[in-house]
Amino acid sequence: MSDPVIALFMLGLFIIFIFLGFPIAFTLMAMGVGFGFYAYYDPAMAFWDNNIFYLLVQNTFSVMSNDVLISIPLFLFMGYIIERSNILERLFESLQIALRHVPGSMGVAALVTCALFATATGIVGAVVTLMGLLALPSMLKAGYDKKLSSGIIAAGGTLGILIPPSIMLIVYAATAGVSVVKLYAAALIPGFLLAGLYLVYIIVRVLINPSLAPKPKDVDDVNFWKGFKLLLTAFFPLAFLISAVLGSILFGLATPSEAAAMGALGGVVLAVAYRAFTWDRMRESVYLTAKTTAMVCWLFVGSWTFSSVFSYLGGEGLIEHFILSLNLSTLQFLIMAQLIIFILGWPLEWSEIIIIFVPIFLPMLVIFDVDPLLFGLLIAINLQTSFLTPPMAMSAYYLKGVAPKGIELWDIFKGCFPFLGMVLLTLILVYVQPKIVTLLPDMLYNKEVVESGPLPEGVIDPSFFLQSK
Repeated sequence: MSDPVIALFMLGLFIIFIFLGFPIAFTLMAMGVGFGFYAYYDPAMAFWDNNIFYLLVQNTFSVMSNDVLISIPLFLFMGYIIERSNILERLFESLQIALRHVPGSMGVAALVTCALFATATGIVGAVVTLMGLLALPSMLKAGYDKKLSSGIIAAGGTLGILIPPSIMLIVYAATAGVSVVKLYAAALIPGFLLAGLYLVYIIVRVLINPSLAPKPKDVDDVNFWKGFKLLLTAFFPLAFLISAVLGSILFGLATPSEAAAMGALGGVVLAVAYRAFTWDRMRESVYLTAKTTAMVCWLFVGSWTFSSVFSYLGGEGLIEHFILSLNLSTLQFLIMAQLIIFILGWPLEWSEIIIIFVPIFLPMLVIFDVDPLLFGLLIAINLQTSFLTPPMAMSAYYLKGVAPKGIELWDIFKGCFPFLGMVLLTLILVYVQPKIVTLLPDMLYNKEVVESGPLPEGVIDPSFFLQSK
């Protein structure tokens, strides 16, 4: 059996272990070390002198010293502490009152709340669960259609993995070696485009059939000043925190790690301001942050070890040769890659897809002349579908776990289908017009280089320094 065939056997065996329920990070490390011992085996060497052990240690140290990954625990802590600051109920109430004259006002308020809270926390399960407990009963009590209500919450809760400051984009940046700053800029227009399509769909649907979302009777009794006070105390503080964090990154005032530290401190300040800061909540937030960060970092260690051995055995070259032999166009390659990632999104979390499988496609981006920023954003949009598509739609399962009696899983699936259409429409628009992704990064960071033409030999491109941000 040749080395490339052994590499493919290694990949197939790993997929089997995933479906059997083995811990993914440690399975990657175990298989990387096991097959790596074979790949680097030298009869003249002692057992512990095999290069695979040096590779594992080096990969672990590389993850520990990676500046980009420092922002992950800080953003996670910001999300967990905000989640426990009791802001969600006030936020939903204030938006519901402010938008009371908009068709489907509760649905629109629920979607905006989901989007804002998902952006702040980046934790899909937490957002969908909390909104399922808070907003879904209120919408059903007001006479809202159960499929529409379920779809709004399930779809809105997933926006946090696309709209910055997204942890998923940080992980992709570390995996692909691209600038987090540019990636955040590239994600803004697609993220707001998708959220805007969701809003347009809700409003148009309610205009066509008002019975789907009757106007609540009690919101008209709220005067202007009370509504403004609610917005001032609930919506604006969180919106300001997110804008400050994101703005400081995009305009070069702080690196992602520095901005994340500022966001973490801002989350604590919000919790104190809302009188929701306790030692138990602080301890729980730190514990969850450490747990999630450890999971991501050990996934990196396992993935880099596994992929190094897989590439050394010739598996990556074999896959690349097979894809090139198909004589695909750039568009066909992108569609094939996105289809594979879409299927992987059923059994796997986004972190596992980004860290384990995306590196297989990265070397081919140069061959097919694909911008890594565009490829990353296509993946981020695509992964929205993995949370909404049966049979493994995790958003639907999160919502079903807290939904009131009478809401069946199939009702939630039906509610998600129209929003899936919006995701596919966004993907098509990005395929047809890649400027949706590249416009902001080019305007903000490549303007001087484009205007001045090619740099003289030996002069360093100033955009190089964005990699450290």
